[in-house]
Amino acid sequence: MEIQSDPVAGNRATAWKFAALGALGGFAAALLLAVVLMKPLMLVTHPSPYNVEETCQRLKAAIEANGWRCPAIRDMNAAIAKEGLALAQPVRIVELCKADYACDVLGTDPEVSTLMPCAFGVYERDGQVFVTGLNTKLMGRLMGGNVARVMGGGVGTDEKKILECLD
Repeated sequence: MEIQSDPVAGNRATAWKFAALGALGGFAAALLLAVVLMKPLMLVTHPSPYNVEETCQRLKAAIEANGWRCPAIRDMNAAIAKEGLALAQPVRIVELCKADYACDVLGTDPEVSTLMPCAFGVYERDGQVFVTGLNTKLMGRLMGGNVARVMGGGVGTDEKKILECLD
């Protein structure tokens, strides 16, 4: 007795294999695209015409002139040197905080505390000084609710004013 295969069942199995492979490939492509695009979307970088130290001092003055506090300027080269390591280029972290914004956000979303205090990275690369910060408007939109209102509103507006010190 001869057994005949079901061509329809074979076509269905092949279609499922192609669908699964296509879904997996689509997921991998989406993941790769997200990884490639995330950094430029999440971070905003501005060139500075000043050296690292002057850029930090100008940022501190602008932060305070706009009603924020600058709790610290951290010298990452010195901190790392204490551990016997060295960075090839100068790197500083300029912290900034505005208590009323922080209170507003933390009152509804205390998990956002991991992003506080806010900070700018100031560093030199290939002889040029840059200031990089989080894209607060995008971060706010991603988190939604009150965080979006505060970060996308006052915080974003104030940061733009603070960074005018680099013009």
